[in-house]
Amino acid sequence: MLSERLAEESAISLFPNTSSRTSAQPKWMRNALAFMGHYVRTRPYHFAGLVVLVLFAAGCGVGVQYGMKLMIDAMAATKRHGDHMGVNVALAIFISLIFLEAVFWRLSGWLGSRTTIRVGEDIRVDLFGHMAGHSMKFFHENLSGSLGHRLTSTANAFSTIVSRLVWNIAPPCVNFIGAVILFASVDGPMTIALAGFVSAITAILIVCGMRGQAHHQAYAEQSGASGGELMDVINNIWAVKTFSAREREKTRLANAFSKEARAHLTSWLYNEKIRVVNDIGLVLMAGATLVWSAHLWSTGKITPGDVVLVSTLTFRLLHGSRDFALSLIEMGQEYGFIGETLKLVGQPHTVLDPQAARPALPRGGSIKLENVTFGYNCERPVLRNVNLEIQAGQRVGFAGTSGAGKSTLVHLVQRMHDVQVGRILVDGEPVTHLRQDSLRAKMAVVPQDVNLFHRSVLENIRFGRPDASDEEVFDAARAAFCHDFIQELDEGYDTIVGDRGAKLSGGQRQRIGIARAFLKDAPILILDEATSALDMESEASIQRALKRLMRGRTVLAIAHRLSTLVDMDRIVVLEHGEIQEDGSLDDLRHAGGSFSRLWRMQTGGEVVQPLRWPPLKVAG
Repeated sequence: MLSERLAEESAISLFPNTSSRTSAQPKWMRNALAFMGHYVRTRPYHFAGLVVLVLFAAGCGVGVQYGMKLMIDAMAATKRHGDHMGVNVALAIFISLIFLEAVFWRLSGWLGSRTTIRVGEDIRVDLFGHMAGHSMKFFHENLSGSLGHRLTSTANAFSTIVSRLVWNIAPPCVNFIGAVILFASVDGPMTIALAGFVSAITAILIVCGMRGQAHHQAYAEQSGASGGELMDVINNIWAVKTFSAREREKTRLANAFSKEARAHLTSWLYNEKIRVVNDIGLVLMAGATLVWSAHLWSTGKITPGDVVLVSTLTFRLLHGSRDFALSLIEMGQEYGFIGETLKLVGQPHTVLDPQAARPALPRGGSIKLENVTFGYNCERPVLRNVNLEIQAGQRVGFAGTSGAGKSTLVHLVQRMHDVQVGRILVDGEPVTHLRQDSLRAKMAVVPQDVNLFHRSVLENIRFGRPDASDEEVFDAARAAFCHDFIQELDEGYDTIVGDRGAKLSGGQRQRIGIARAFLKDAPILILDEATSALDMESEASIQRALKRLMRGRTVLAIAHRLSTLVDMDRIVVLEHGEIQEDGSLDDLRHAGGSFSRLWRMQTGGEVVQPLRWPPLKVAG
């Protein structure tokens, strides 16, 4: 089968030595445990200090209960013997423990906030760095809003796990150990009964919580789905308004939100049932220990302070057991979320740089495709056995019907994907041997739809070359004929263009995209319907600017409007992923083939003359 042949030839021709390529996935991204361990190891002293502070704080909390016992017993002894020294000592111990507990808790909060917030920052940066290395197929298959939400939520999940572990699980464990020790000094049988009851009720709460995982997972999935629906509608609000679909989409979102609300309610009520189980256990255990301790006091076996100690520790233990159980459940959910994110965002890269990757040299920009076959789905290749050589400085136009493979070919030259069969060379170097960023640094691209960042006009143009001076940006804007309209904006070059450039017209966005290409000054220029959004007057101006921009550069121009290809040295016609024709405009017009047919359909046979304007003078 074709898919098997492509896979086999791909493994042989493109990846002859897999071990020589950079790691597709960091080891610490392979599962949630390794992921969390990695970030704990980045700040070992911070996390160790945090644990120590919390353990000391919890220990002081148990000590406070014992200090209260000492004070009550001392007060009872003072009433009998009139000696106030014991009361003063017990009071000093009691107040000191309260003070120390507060200090340790506040220090743990200070250290915890600094540690988890910084780690959350690192997590988002690292995940974005890995995500940005995925091929374009990854971004085409996943909603951008959902990916962004996952990055932030993963950082929050790590913070939640640390928070629950440090402040909701460690303290109950300390309370339990401390209570067992203190209860043992009061009454052995009571200690055994208490330990057994607390262990049992905690186990019951954990089992109940685990059974509710399905409800919590359903809510999380429904919440993510409705959030994605909302982002999708917001991103397409123009279509919603244009097709008078506000009420229809409102109803659609209302149904999604209703499903989320029902799932949320089910999840919430299940947790309330767990709390009811805990409250029943609290009543039974508190009542039993109070009756037991009161009986022991009445027989003179324990002191009034022991009764208070038993009472306060009992409530502390049961409330702690509930927090312990629910926190374990929540940690499991967050842990699972991290795992799911790593399966998606942390999956291995498919387009990799070899370990010995070389930077692309600043040469003229020749391009060669040798027996290239590629398909997003191996069963249906988009390009089949394409052989094409483009000399440095040559201007080549690509024509053909939609789906012929024009944009795919250009993306492969940029190495947005790796070919399954064959290879692509730029300046004699296989693109798979070059660093991706240095390869793309040799190329300036003006796409059909220029999406701008929600930043100033100046920043958007300077994106082509971040180290460019303001004057160089202005010169590029003049060359792209957008300097005048930019100056007319409210804040000129400092104007924020809005989401994806929404404050600008399509033609204005495209001219800013061309200015960005001017500023980059790369040896290879890729034009993907670069004038499609312009009116006739603007197109004439931009064509003049593009003609100057193309001088001395290798040009790959994709066009459905064939009249825009009149200045090309060659035109390559693609049909069904194969090169059907390759030649000059005049040759192809008279050849009677695919190009000739398309030309007659678009121009009625009229001859369009190449642009013959005088050279454009650009400042700088």
